[in-house]
Amino acid sequence: MQELKERIAKEGKVLPGNIIKVDGFLNHYIDTELMDHIAAEFGRYFNMDEVDVILTAEASGIALAAIVAQHFRKPMIFAKKAKSDNIEGGLYQSDIFSYTYKKKVTLLVSKEWFHPGDRVLIVDDFMANGEAMRGLCDIVEKAGAKLAGIGCAVEKGFQGGGDRLRAAGVNLHSLAVIDSAEPGNIVFRED
Repeated sequence: MQELKERIAKEGKVLPGNIIKVDGFLNHYIDTELMDHIAAEFGRYFNMDEVDVILTAEASGIALAAIVAQHFRKPMIFAKKAKSDNIEGGLYQSDIFSYTYKKKVTLLVSKEWFHPGDRVLIVDDFMANGEAMRGLCDIVEKAGAKLAGIGCAVEKGFQGGGDRLRAAGVNLHSLAVIDSAEPGNIVFRED
């Protein structure tokens, strides 16, 4: 998606440790118009008539997933990273290693919100090693739901998470895949 790539090239920052900072428009300060354009673009790659629910992980994926859900008039679920007192009944859970927080995290979704046969589109703002996506796929499988695909705004292609998911047969489409990143020089994978 050219508009997204241009914003990353212009406003994104590469920090030590291959951290790519896009918080000025994607995952802290939110450009809702850009998010709506991203939602529409996902509609080019996924048959939204065959999607029952949008799923993401807490926290930075929530804004994009909510806009995608609203754009296509679908409900949205986000996997929590901590059990709270307001979650009743059983839970689907998956342990992942968070690249952002450098620690093990457990993704949790109440069994109340997933049903066997639900067709699920996972949406997230950013993918590095693909652990969050793997964990969300695991939850979809445990629920007996069907994975319709994964839509990701930005993928760090050089970390291999997306390539591993694609090799496993997952229908993954990332709108901007970064093949390399150094301060002042972000290189995108050709579509």
